[in-house]
Amino acid sequence: MAKSDDNGNLSALDLARAARLAVEELTGHRSEAATGLEWDDDSWRVTVETLELERIPNTTDVLAEYEVRLDGEGTLRDYKRVRRFTRGDAGDRDR
Repeated sequence: MAKSDDNGNLSALDLARAARLAVEELTGHRSEAATGLEWDDDSWRVTVETLELERIPNTTDVLAEYEVRLDGEGTLRDYKRVRRFTRGDAGDRDR
């Protein structure tokens, strides 16, 4: 298990790892990166990108961005897919 501080809270790195693992286990898709981590009122919000469909050339791979909420101990509170896009899409990521 990941290291926690004296209050039982995980480090930012361990929270990101926990979010990536949760998304992989829930979706069956390989996570590529945790691209965001922020405190939001009473939980951590972690953005995780996954590879949903591998294609040739890889610039046409379909990726997805998931928003995961964890408490300070790394327990999953909720998650949702917020968007899908191709790897070669260099456009802005406005939500």
